[in-house]
Amino acid sequence: MTPPRLQPLLHDLVGLVHAPTSALGDAAGQVRPSGVQGVFHADARVLSRAELRVDDREPEALARGPVGPHAARFAGLARWLGDPGPDPTVRVDRVRRLAPAGLAEEIHLVSTAATGVRATVSVDLGCDLAPIELVKSGDAADPLAARADGPGRLAWSGGDTTVTVTGEGATVDATGDRATAPRLSWPVELPPGGAVTLRWRLAVDDPRAVVTAPPAAPTWARPEVTADDRRLVRLLDRSLDDLHALRLAEPAHPGDVFLAAGVPWFLTLFGRDSLWAARMLLPLGTELAAGTLRVLARRQGTRVDPATGEAPGKILHELRRHEFAAGAGLRLPPAYYGTVDATMLWVALLHDAWRWGLPAEQVQPLLPHLEAALAWLGEHADADGDGLVEYVDTTGHGLANQGWKDSGDAVRFRDGRQAQAPIVLAEVQGYAYEAAVAGAALLDAFDRPGGDRWRAHAARLAERFRATFWVDGPHGPQPALALDRDKRPVDSLTSNIGHLLGTGLLTADESAQVARLLTTEALAGGFGLRTMSTGDAGFSPLSYHCGSIWTHDTAIVLAGLARAGYRAAALGLADGLLAAAEAFDHRLPELYGGDDRGLLGRPVPYPAACRPQAWSAASAVLLLQAGVGLYPDVPAGRVRLAPLAGPGLGALAARNLRVAGDRVDVTVTAAGEATVDRLPSALTATPVPAPRPAAEVGVSGSAG
Repeated sequence: MTPPRLQPLLHDLVGLVHAPTSALGDAAGQVRPSGVQGVFHADARVLSRAELRVDDREPEALARGPVGPHAARFAGLARWLGDPGPDPTVRVDRVRRLAPAGLAEEIHLVSTAATGVRATVSVDLGCDLAPIELVKSGDAADPLAARADGPGRLAWSGGDTTVTVTGEGATVDATGDRATAPRLSWPVELPPGGAVTLRWRLAVDDPRAVVTAPPAAPTWARPEVTADDRRLVRLLDRSLDDLHALRLAEPAHPGDVFLAAGVPWFLTLFGRDSLWAARMLLPLGTELAAGTLRVLARRQGTRVDPATGEAPGKILHELRRHEFAAGAGLRLPPAYYGTVDATMLWVALLHDAWRWGLPAEQVQPLLPHLEAALAWLGEHADADGDGLVEYVDTTGHGLANQGWKDSGDAVRFRDGRQAQAPIVLAEVQGYAYEAAVAGAALLDAFDRPGGDRWRAHAARLAERFRATFWVDGPHGPQPALALDRDKRPVDSLTSNIGHLLGTGLLTADESAQVARLLTTEALAGGFGLRTMSTGDAGFSPLSYHCGSIWTHDTAIVLAGLARAGYRAAALGLADGLLAAAEAFDHRLPELYGGDDRGLLGRPVPYPAACRPQAWSAASAVLLLQAGVGLYPDVPAGRVRLAPLAGPGLGALAARNLRVAGDRVDVTVTAAGEATVDRLPSALTATPVPAPRPAAEVGVSGSAG
């Protein structure tokens, strides 16, 4: 019996990225021909092997660490060389630096031996040009034969892609059995106390890639942060480096920058992920938001096409160079629109960017796209006309679930049964309400008709939600995760309800009850917010969407709690994220296990999680914003200050934030007193007193 193909594990690999190129190897720096290891460019693996040997022996791994946003150093030992005795005298370091279309690697041999050292250093290479979906499905591709292409130079070709490797001063062996495993080698002689540096580089020519690197450095600000809780500073520094490395653009529009979703599977444009990440980065400037909005507006749907999920006004889900066929019957077209929430999130980002100071001359060209997005909400998002937004995959080979929890088993009843489509997700109704109200505000502000229509639309949606979603749960009244095809509430307790905070869909009492539910041990007993409560039959701490903890999910809910004044609840989630960040070397993954915090004292990795990932890295900025409590409304001329920092989190200062394009500095004392400096003169800051303890969480009676 043939064993099933399994998605390769990622958790113990070292990832580097300079989008659209990424590299994954082991802790020693080796890139081995197995699993997901390799160097990827856009949607193809351009190098499947890069194994370093000294005298045909692998150096022993010693340590590793990042070197800026695109590079890492791997330290090793060659203990069989040099002086006898317990102390190693020959060290072998690799410094790997990624570029947008390749990489460069230096191999440093350093000897402290009293006698000379002679050795042969080699790098065994391989290239299979495997498409990313083949790698993701656990399948393998045969290595391609290399050709010698000049002194120290190798080349591989497939389709329109050409891959070259050049070793400075190296000898090339690509004959016989070495054709598919070519070798670069260097003879080395070190005098006593000597050192040598060897170099090789990879270059990729890929004219069919649908994404490219932007031509310039990041336009967003890099804040200077000081904090009593140093975990936040370390997390923010690493996250900003990763966000720098994840920037992408389209070849025809290199100036409009967006963030790739994540390494390795999603290093391309993803509507939902790119929108959320840009929204989280608004405290650093509006340029990324503007680029993301424009990129997605150019690909906004114009026709009804069930094969791609396209509809007029709808925002794209993901973009690939070819069909993405990752097994289990999943086949997604190159431009795929199978997302229920990206269109509303596009509207929300436009509105929030405007409030952070996106200039009117950049908002106005997007207003026809706003009107088209609202038209989709009114004409296509509610197929059965019941006043709620639902989704269903009609093709049989698209995404069965089209919210952010898009795995096939993500929507489950409390008893573990899977809900049947069409599905009406709770948080999507919140996004729809927010989009309708935010869209109305923009239409009013720019003297365009329709504002009253969309406010009325939002009011009807809220009434319908209140009548159908609230159920009795083990911790009192709760919003259901969803409604199924028969409009039955899917009664599991999940993190989705936290996304309703701040959308305007809930009343004050309902928000208080949701905040209380989010602090229960069943949801908040891990290093962050579990996607499903431990009391639900479908719960598993390593389920992708039914019990794991997602970084961005926790951060979004934490920010909603903080903004609404539920300080203790927000602080609990913040501490969970910061503790997890320490365990993951300050690079928070896409998701991790939802085990109790006391089980191992550290989070359990989810073995196939992407890292780095855009909305996970951007969560550090959202946590910083919640910490300083900076909430601007530039068109209204005011800034609200409601910091989470202070008691429980400590003092926090962030210099070089951006409001309306100007630098802003915010300082919060250990007592929670906030001040803002350099605020544009047209804006007035209003500090908000900390809530009384009695107002933290919880209401009694029914919230329905």
